[in-house]
Amino acid sequence: MAECGRKALSLLEAARSRYESLQISDDVFGESGDDSSDNPFYSTSGDSDSDNCIAEVGEEEHHHHLHHHHHQHHQQKRGDKESGHSGGAGGGSTGAGPPGSLSRSQAGEEGWTETLQDVTVPPYKETYGPAQKMPVTATALDFFQLFVPDNCIQNMVTQTNMYAKKFQERFGLDEGWRPVTAQEMKAFLGFVTSTSVHRCESVLSIWSSGFFSNRSIALKMSQARFEKILKYFHIVAFRPSQGSNQGLYKIQPFLDSLQQSFSCTFRPSQTQVLHEPLIDEDPVFITTCTERELRKRKKRKFSLWVRQCTSTGFICQISVHLKEGQGTDGLATLKNKPQLHSLVAKQLCQNISGRNTIIFTGPSITSLSLFTEFSKQDIFCCGLLSTRKSDCTGLPQNMLVCGSTPAQRGQSRVMMKGSMSLISWYNKGHFRFLTNAYPPTKQGMIIKRKSGEIPCPLAVEAFAAHLSYICKYDDKYSKYFIFHKPNKTWQQVFWLSISIAINNAYILYKMSDAYTVKRYSRAQFGERLVRELLDLDDCSPTQ
Repeated sequence: MAECGRKALSLLEAARSRYESLQISDDVFGESGDDSSDNPFYSTSGDSDSDNCIAEVGEEEHHHHLHHHHHQHHQQKRGDKESGHSGGAGGGSTGAGPPGSLSRSQAGEEGWTETLQDVTVPPYKETYGPAQKMPVTATALDFFQLFVPDNCIQNMVTQTNMYAKKFQERFGLDEGWRPVTAQEMKAFLGFVTSTSVHRCESVLSIWSSGFFSNRSIALKMSQARFEKILKYFHIVAFRPSQGSNQGLYKIQPFLDSLQQSFSCTFRPSQTQVLHEPLIDEDPVFITTCTERELRKRKKRKFSLWVRQCTSTGFICQISVHLKEGQGTDGLATLKNKPQLHSLVAKQLCQNISGRNTIIFTGPSITSLSLFTEFSKQDIFCCGLLSTRKSDCTGLPQNMLVCGSTPAQRGQSRVMMKGSMSLISWYNKGHFRFLTNAYPPTKQGMIIKRKSGEIPCPLAVEAFAAHLSYICKYDDKYSKYFIFHKPNKTWQQVFWLSISIAINNAYILYKMSDAYTVKRYSRAQFGERLVRELLDLDDCSPTQ
């Protein structure tokens, strides 16, 4: 028994050592468990869906929180199965590869070889962590206002009042309206934010007498006043004279301000991931609602991609695109095509060139041309490939189709072109990776509670570790989902970006000296933020 204990301990120590070598910093949230099943060493599973980057948390554990991870690919599973699941679990087909892929002779001419060489990523040219030191007395509101400062709130006040005036000039006087103040605007933000903390079915439930009512904050403003502000709320009241073809003009100045504050307040770790975060209801709801309820939910008219630090979960950059419209941000001509995802990736990485960052990508972004372009900017990549969803141009066909000889679990094949490695790894199905960030000559290990160790190239372990952390992080991030669901697309984007700002504020709080004084949990931090926005130290009701 003691020998088994020592073996388990040595296994864990080896995992921790690799964990550090993969440049994943220790979880700043202090929520990683002591055994290998609770750290980011989860196995990707071919019969789940390789395109979803789903990682099993342990065969006997629940994985409802992974249900919607990388939900930009959540329809891929059915399609991959219909096409033999050539991007994941493969059959015995040895047919031609995907469009743009190279035959064996062409691959040799293009420089692909089975001769492997070592790859080294230069040191990261950036310090990591918060960019400014917050005082130990800093409040939840202080951290939130790093991203939504007073001048930003004052702009909302000005624009809302301007819109209300113009609206009434056109449609008639609104007797119940009076210009909103900065204090009221903060309270307005606080009320809507409270739906994330208390999971209200509607923000108006706060003033009801039902289950979702919240009398402790309802006294701060009457429902009638809140509804008036909600009616006229604006970030940009009028269409600008120039650049008016941009569909997001009502929210773009706020997004620009938010992006600048993300960049100024935090420096991410060397390892980052590009993906579409979970931005709908929380994962528990998604797994419990019926098919009819899912069909009833309106489809979003925008997509949101992020570049996220894999060490802390801090969202470093966001990119919003409209799915409809003729403007430059419309996706009509690029929907579900590699050009779109390549464009998104370039936008998200435009500020990190020359730093030796390592970027992890899903199948819709991974491509040889994009990774080659990034490498010229000292951006290194590691991405999962799908023959159905990835741009496989320039990749060897024999690495992309499944051979007739059955593969053994943990078995892998690698071909290289310069510093770029194309990996085919088998674990209940074939998984393919493209990377120039990890040497193909070095081995890693996937650790599972029941199956034990599964050998793999180091790049596979790195991908599973980093993406699984982001998968786990969805549970944390979802605690700040604002449940207010407006019909206007720009308002949907605004409240989603506010949710992201609160998430980032909490991360900075956890990394500050203020956390050592009052160790607020995520829920407690959210509650404190709501109370401070509402100024509930002086809870005198307003009409």
